[in-house]
Formats: sequence, structure tokens, C-alpha cells
Amino acid sequence: MLHPLEYRICQDIAQAALPVAGSRLLVGVSGGPDSMALLYVLAALHNIFSCTLVAAYIDHGLRPEETPGEWACVREAATDLGIECVHLAVDAGAVAAIGRFSPEHAAREARYRAFAELAEQWSTDLLAVAHTADDQAEEILLRLFRGGGGKALAGMRMRSGHIVRPLLGVRKQEVLVYLADKGISHCFDSSNDDRRFLRNRIRLDLLPLLESAYDPGIRAALLKTAANLGEDEDLLESLLAEQWAAVVEPCPPDVGDPCACRLDRAAFCRLHPALQRRLLERLLWHLGTPARYRQILSLLAAVVRGQTGSELHLSRGLRVAVHRDHLVFSFPRGQGPWRGRLTAA
Repeated sequence: MLHPLEYRICQDIAQAALPVAGSRLLVGVSGGPDSMALLYVLAALHNIFSCTLVAAYIDHGLRPEETPGEWACVREAATDLGIECVHLAVDAGAVAAIGRFSPEHAAREARYRAFAELAEQWSTDLLAVAHTADDQAEEILLRLFRGGGGKALAGMRMRSGHIVRPLLGVRKQEVLVYLADKGISHCFDSSNDDRRFLRNRIRLDLLPLLESAYDPGIRAALLKTAANLGEDEDLLESLLAEQWAAVVEPCPPDVGDPCACRLDRAAFCRLHPALQRRLLERLLWHLGTPARYRQILSLLAAVVRGQTGSELHLSRGLRVAVHRDHLVFSFPRGQGPWRGRLTAA
């Protein structure tokens, strides 16, 4: 018989139409309470959905005194459940140094690169991660502080590409009750108490303060806001998909850059401002360059009132040439930084 939480997650997976049935899932398991609960819930449901699980533990190299115990916990659980288990070590410190990332950001980058490598090795279709409703509330506040728009404030989704989050509607307290009911062992990550990280300060200080001094229902309010914005985002994405081909088209082969594309200025200006910003953001990501807010504003100004013959220099060697009727996006010297104008290339 399924535990109440397992039954609820089963319903959530079906309602959200997560493509779990018949899939091979790589399950990110750190040994912490959330990921251990995810592993056991999916193991309980794998016969219902006819899915295959592979538990993946990533060692970031940041807590050498704790990782052996975490790996042992994950390995023992996988053995008990009859699930394949894999361990991969990464150097988050090197990622931080090369990319000038914060330790937290570097760990995340290294972790998802490792997951991508394991997904290829094990031929998995999806990556299941253990984000909960409490993580969602923290993420919304974090994105608010960074100045995120509606898309950012919609928070994490149950499915983002190949990533699925079956526990996204579950509170942390429910996870702990499940672990206690099932007698499931788990580990504690000491970095979760490190107040040098903004996310930890939000979880440990800000949210409790908001609950005690302002509104005890703040977490529910944040989740409702994210859900509402998520529905709005779905509508905007569908509207953008309808307009994309009318505004953006590949450049002819004689341009010499297979990545080059052209944006129609008149068609773009007919779009609602919300779709204009969204289209420019998607275009930059489509071209493999960061979609920073300042760059989006510069592009918006270039489309609306840019002078013919001017150009913008964006990240990774992307050049944007302004013509009377259109803008041309290209990498004249490939995707890498360089100085100089197109006319001098």
C-alpha cells in the first residue's frame, strides 16, 4: 500500500503530465532529507509508471569530511531498493575560479554538468531533482531581490526541459514526516547553515521573520503568486511562438555564418512590449549568449530607434548590425570574444 505522500505524488505526476511513464530517470540524490524522500517515493511508484531509476550522487569536493557518509547513505538506500547507483566527483572550486562564480553558483553549475554527463552515460531520459515547495518560496524571494520579471517570479516548474521536480508541491515538514514514517535514514549538509549564502539567510532569517512579524501565510502567498504567474507565462510563451517566425528568420547562406539570423524591425514593433522583451531574451539564448537585462534594453532601443549602420557588441563575439528594415545577429569570427567593428572584420 502506498504511503499518503507517495499516493499524492503519483497524482501530481499524472496531473502535471510529467513524462515519467516508461522513462529512464536519473535521480539526483545528495543524501539529504529531500532527495532521499524523492528516491524512496519514485521507487515506490516505479512499477505504476513502468520507469527505471538510476540514483546519482555528485561530490562537489567542497565538504570532504561529510561526503563519504553521504555517499554511503545513498549507496545503501539504492542497494536496499534494488536501484542502480552512480557516484561522480566534480571540482566546483575550479568552476568557480574559471567562471568567476560564487561557491554556491559554481556548485550548481558543476552539479548539472555532471548530471548531463551521467545522463549520456546511462542513457536516461529525465533528471529528477528534489526541490520542494519551501525551496520554491525561497527561490521566488531570491529572484525578486535580483530584479526578476514575471518569468523569473513564476519560480521553478514541475518540468523544465528534461528536468522534473515531483516534490515541488510538497512542504519540507511533510518530507520529514514521510522519512520518519518510513524509517528512512538521511544526512545533514552543514553548508545549509552557512549564512554567507543569501539563500540560507532567506531560509533561516528572512522567511521566519516574515512569518512571525508580518504574515504567517507568507509561504502560501508566494507559492500562489508563482502559480498565477506561471499560468500567465504559459500564455505569453504560446503567443510568442505564434509570432516568432514573422519576426525572426535565418539569414541567407551568403552571410557566411550558419548561426546568423535577421529580426524584422516593423514586425517587432507591432508586438506588445511584454512580447518584445521576451522575444529578445529567447533570441539571445537561442544564439547561445547570456540574456542579460541591460543587453535586452540595448537591443530594444536599437530595434525601435537605432540608426542604420550602427552596431552592438554583445557577449561571446555576437555582433548586431542595424539596417533600415532589420537587425542582423551574427558571429563574424565565431563564438568567442574579440574587439572591433564588423566593417573592420
